Amino acid sequence: QVQLVESGGGLVQPGGSLRLSCAASGIMLSIRTMYWFRQPPGKQREWVAFLNTSGYTKYVESVKGRFTISRDNTKNTLYLQMNNLKPEDTAVYYCQTGSNWGQGTQVTVSS
Repeated sequence: QVQLVESGGGLVQPGGSLRLSCAASGIMLSIRTMYWFRQPPGKQREWVAFLNTSGYTKYVESVKGRFTISRDNTKNTLYLQMNNLKPEDTAVYYCQTGSNWGQGTQVTVSS
């Protein structure tokens, strides 16, 4: 049974940083293309970043230069390092691969 569990969200001031984690079980992240999505309050879920098996990454324009997606194969965990956070980054963040989604972790950027 595949399980993805996100953690690391919280309340942070504008300009601050957070690192989200997505711990996987029942699946090897090293052989999967992995995604981070987010859903701002009252809005649709949107794609944020992806990382393929070759290490290629891509980001939505609004987070380029601020967010970094990475993976630790030894821990079977996906990460999203988020720097210089802005209020518009406030959302529930989800990791995803194939048809599998985590439960999400809340990120709130506010002073």
